[in-house]
Amino acid sequence: MQPLRRLVIVIAFMLSGTGLAGSSLAQTDPPRVDVALVLTVDASGSIDPEEFQLQKEGIAQAVAAPDVMAAIRSGRNGQIAIAYVEWGSPGGAQTVVGWMFVGDEAGAARFGAAVLAAPRSLQSYNAIGDAIDHAVRLFAACPCRPTRRLIDVSGDNPDNRSRLPAPLARDAAVAAGITINALAILNDGRLGPEGRPWLVETYEQTVIGGFASFAMAANSRADFARALREKMVLEISETESLLVPRGAPG
Repeated sequence: MQPLRRLVIVIAFMLSGTGLAGSSLAQTDPPRVDVALVLTVDASGSIDPEEFQLQKEGIAQAVAAPDVMAAIRSGRNGQIAIAYVEWGSPGGAQTVVGWMFVGDEAGAARFGAAVLAAPRSLQSYNAIGDAIDHAVRLFAACPCRPTRRLIDVSGDNPDNRSRLPAPLARDAAVAAGITINALAILNDGRLGPEGRPWLVETYEQTVIGGFASFAMAANSRADFARALREKMVLEISETESLLVPRGAPG
């Protein structure tokens, strides 16, 4: 055997032993994550620049919070994929920060920095259904294999101008196996028919859906970080699978 041919065979054998050759699947198979989460955030005209900055800072703080990181690490795969979408205008939802992996403090810091650095998208009001539809389509571009797919909708008003009304968008997402949760940012003390915050009840009826879906309240824009942190712990933690699905007997 000629020396050059012998060298090629030896190198090929060494690479196959380390998994660097002979397996295209190993090179192309996307990583597994416990959750693929799309954070869809209200960027409509009802939110002034100072309030919007509080939202962005709240997201960066929540993702990096110790209890959120503990929830991420508790999963079988120890990481999540997360994207950030701003919504408002009919048909105008925009992916502001694309999919990023978060499995440690460095990943959380990178995602938070990307959210804080991104310029605010131009939005009018108030198309939650179109935001849900945008988020559903965004999952097709996720470079991962998620155990669960979640959409997180936060806003301070109900859907009123969507091309695809929120209940229809919600139903389509649920049919695709996606769960939608909501965070209602309260602007006033209005109560709904059940005696709870009106916007929470509205989101429960028109926005949330899927297994173990829920809506929570932030008592003000300043309370956004606290509420989002608690919500993300519940969403990401595998204890969510122990929750009773909405509408199921308790």
